[in-house]
Amino acid sequence: MSEFRVGTSGWSYKHWLGVFYPEDLKPAKFLEFYVQHFDCVELNASFYRLPQEKTVENWAKRTPEGFTFCLKLSRLITHQKRLVGVEEPLATFFERFRPLEEAGKLGPVLVQLPPSLRFDPELAEGFFALLNEEYSQHRFALEARHTSWFAEEALELLRKHHIAHVIAHSGGRFPYYEAVTTDFVYLRFHGPGELYASNYPDEMLAEFAEKIAGWLQEGLDVWAFFNNDVGGYAVKNA
Repeated sequence: MSEFRVGTSGWSYKHWLGVFYPEDLKPAKFLEFYVQHFDCVELNASFYRLPQEKTVENWAKRTPEGFTFCLKLSRLITHQKRLVGVEEPLATFFERFRPLEEAGKLGPVLVQLPPSLRFDPELAEGFFALLNEEYSQHRFALEARHTSWFAEEALELLRKHHIAHVIAHSGGRFPYYEAVTTDFVYLRFHGPGELYASNYPDEMLAEFAEKIAGWLQEGLDVWAFFNNDVGGYAVKNA
C-alpha cells in the first residue's frame, strides 16, 4: 500500500512560538510538540553541519515509533567537493546518523545540488554507483538546480539507479520540473512568492493534492516537505 508523508524542513524555529508552538514552550521541547502533529521531518540542518552523536541518539529516543527523519546530505559533499572524492565524507555522514538508522527512523536522503553544477554523465554515474554500492539500504532523492539535469539522459540515469527526481517548487526562483524516476515521489515547497517566506494559497495546494492522489493511486510513495518556515507558513501549508 502506498505511503504519504508530509512535514516541514526542520522544527527548531523560535519564530514559530505563538504560531505553532505555545508561547511558553521551551525550545528543548519543540521536537516533542512537533511529533504530536507530524510523522516525519526533513533535517535541513544536516546540510550545514553534523549534529553531535549524543544529539542524534536523543532524537531517536525522543521520537515515537514510526516517526521518520529525512536527512539532507552535507554541503561538503554536494557544494564543496561537488560529488568528487566523497567516499570519506559520505562514510562520516552516515555513521553519525547510525542511531536513527538502527531505530528504523530514516527516510529518503535528500541530495541537493548547487545551481552551478551541470549534468555530467560520468560524474553522475560514478556518484550514483557509489551510493548504490555502499548505501543500498537507503533511498535517495536528487534536487537539481540546473536544467541540464532535466534532460532525458539524466532522468534515465536516475531511473537506472532508483533515485527520485525531486519536484521542487519555488515560484520560479529555482527551475521546476515534474518527473517520476523511481518508486517514490519527493516534493519540496520553498514558497510560491518570496523564497522561504510566502504562503501557498489553498487553490495551489489543492492542485498538488490532486497530483499526489494520482501518484498514490499508481502505487508510488509520496514525501512532501514545506521549507517556507518564515511566518510559520510551512506548518500551515503542511
